[in-house]
Amino acid sequence: MNLETVTVTGIVVLCFVVGEIVKATPLDDKWIPVICGISGALLGLISYIIGIPDMPAQDVINAMAVGAASGFASTGVHQVYKQLFDKNSVN
Repeated sequence: MNLETVTVTGIVVLCFVVGEIVKATPLDDKWIPVICGISGALLGLISYIIGIPDMPAQDVINAMAVGAASGFASTGVHQVYKQLFDKNSVN
């Protein structure tokens, strides 16, 4: 199994959870992608600093970029799920 995929998927899942937590607050939903992107960048940085094996980045900037992209991907995954399976949406 490719551990790089596991690392990135873990960041996506954690950012998704952060987005769900933010959704439960009175904060406007328009900020969720930004918060997920920042959370992902921080998680990418933490992963790099603590030396997660097979982190798909070899420097701080790329680690933060991988994390931010993973954070933004979490909002994309949510939107795909919502549009495919939301029974309450009007087509």
